[in-house]
Amino acid sequence: QVQLVESGGGLVQAGGSLRLSCEASGRTFRRYCMGWFRQFPGRGREFVAGINWSGDTTSHEDSVKGRFTISRDNAKNTVYLQMNSLKPEDTAVYYCAADLSFGSIVTTRRPDYWGQGTQVTISS
Repeated sequence: QVQLVESGGGLVQAGGSLRLSCEASGRTFRRYCMGWFRQFPGRGREFVAGINWSGDTTSHEDSVKGRFTISRDNAKNTVYLQMNSLKPEDTAVYYCAADLSFGSIVTTRRPDYWGQGTQVTISS
């Protein structure tokens, strides 16, 4: 089983920045495509960003393009979500996800593995 642990969430003022991290267990991290999703109260999990196994292909949801950037460091078994120019409407629980298929992240959006989630709260 792939274990994913998010960190970096918290409270920040509108216009500020946060960087979320997701550490993955095991030596097979490099085989996995990774993604970030978020869940608003009363709604299902929604796609935010995805990155393929090598890190040379990414996809970002339209509302975060130009503000959020997904990246990975395979040597550290870690995926990041750099979030800039944060808005109150970005407030949500953010989840890291992993799947061997890039399409399961960015197209079907049903990855095999999830982290526990980390709360991001943006104040006005």
